[in-house]
Amino acid sequence: MYAIIETGGKQLKVEEGQAIYVEKLPVEAGETVTFDKVLFVGGDNVKVGSPLVEGATVTGKVEKQGRQKKIVVFKYKAKKNYHKKQGHRQPYTKVVIEKINA
Repeated sequence: MYAIIETGGKQLKVEEGQAIYVEKLPVEAGETVTFDKVLFVGGDNVKVGSPLVEGATVTGKVEKQGRQKKIVVFKYKAKKNYHKKQGHRQPYTKVVIEKINA
């Protein structure tokens, strides 16, 4: 059984026991989080939402909070003597999917 959920402006296909990395959530490590924006539930009986599946939720346990590797943003305009170097580390939350309630 799998589901397609929406979180952080992105859509993710999740299964039970899978670890996913999502945009930072305001939840501490070890707590549970519930995703209620379920777009699709697949498996034996398929449920398609328009846009969301009524009453369907996906629960998971927050494993850790962290920051990804640094990315470099380099802006450059040719022949104009303009260049600007920036960078940042995007925060994330690692969630292990526990149950899909459809």
